[in-house]
Amino acid sequence: MRKKRQIHDGIAGGLITLGIFLGVYVNSTWLWLPGILGVTLLQSGITGFCPVYFLLDQTCSDD
Repeated sequence: MRKKRQIHDGIAGGLITLGIFLGVYVNSTWLWLPGILGVTLLQSGITGFCPVYFLLDQTCSDD
């Protein structure tokens, strides 16, 4: 579970950082990316379903 959590946190953090960077320096429309990720993280906390963990369960072994 630790490996999956690290991958999940890396993906979420990277996409949020990328979205903010692109939103500031390229086009403000990119700010939708961290916004949508934030909503997805909130939804995941409430429902327990996370799309990234779903994909990781399909592809990664639990080391």
